[in-house]
Amino acid sequence: MRANDSATASTAIAVTAPEPRTAGPSGVSAAGTGGASRTTGPSGPSAPGAVSSATGPSGAPGPAAVSRTPASDPRSRGTLLAGLGVVAFSLTFPSTVWGLESFGPWSLVALRSTLAALLAGVFLLAGRVPLPERRHWAGLAVVAGGVVVGFPLLTSLALQTSTTSHAAVVVGLLPLTTAAFAALRTGRRPSRTFWIAAVSGAVVVLGFTLAESGGAPSTGDLYLFGALLVCAAGYTEGGRLAALMPGWQVIGWALVFCLPPMLVASAVALSLEPVHLNAHGVVGLVWVAAGSTFFGLYVWYRGMAAIGIPKASQLQLAQPLLTLVWSVSLLGEDLSPTAPVAAVAVLVCIAVTQRSKS
Repeated sequence: MRANDSATASTAIAVTAPEPRTAGPSGVSAAGTGGASRTTGPSGPSAPGAVSSATGPSGAPGPAAVSRTPASDPRSRGTLLAGLGVVAFSLTFPSTVWGLESFGPWSLVALRSTLAALLAGVFLLAGRVPLPERRHWAGLAVVAGGVVVGFPLLTSLALQTSTTSHAAVVVGLLPLTTAAFAALRTGRRPSRTFWIAAVSGAVVVLGFTLAESGGAPSTGDLYLFGALLVCAAGYTEGGRLAALMPGWQVIGWALVFCLPPMLVASAVALSLEPVHLNAHGVVGLVWVAAGSTFFGLYVWYRGMAAIGIPKASQLQLAQPLLTLVWSVSLLGEDLSPTAPVAAVAVLVCIAVTQRSKS
């Protein structure tokens, strides 16, 4: 789910223009909503004197023209997309626990990446998307290593000994870590208000999740800490690339690049780890492959390209609380009555970071 240096600044990533589209078979890219369009009839474009269905007799825009106008600000749409990604990610830990009922951790991660890569390959082929430029390959490798392989593997290993509430600690720290990686990568610094709100939100989430898990370090803590670092690096580089190419292509190509080694890893892991298929295991595998790895990262990177890495990362402050809700409803874990208080505090921090100048 990180070379054109001029696009590495977080402010450059927070673009307000519609995301560029890949050229179609005819070589003409899909234009944005700006500018006038000509009506095309059965025999081709209409003559200059013809009246388009999008305009009235006086040349004023008609209903058809109005319907093409974007209904919302691109930044609002970016926030919505990034939020959908957070919802998809919040189901990852419970789905991983389900998947581990049927597969070993290495088998689960290899199959997860393989299935997601096959899905991404179908979309890339259907859209006739050309290979990314060679200068983007290093960034795609960082994305692949961080969010396609590293984070899933390390968290799957951690969830063998840790509960989902304890593992949610890493998600609570991820927004702050991602913002720090973005600052180092771009050389820009968010405002003091931004950092105060971000640190406050991270402290709230960390305190809440540690209290829920008893506050005792588990044997999976080193795995979780490593997952935090590699995922933040992948998010940062993916957000930068999403300003240079459509976000779904960023994760799509990162997945496809991982397909050959993941096919080999799947064969080896399945031969070494036992498999006990059940409904939970299959559903968990399907979700982490199609929901978390493909769909979640697709909308997440599009959202980051629209609103910027630091602000998008703060939406993930809500992810641990959502994960705890799924843990209660899907895994039967108990939820403390302090959860609503923590949720309100986190939402306040998110609101502050979204309105602060970066």
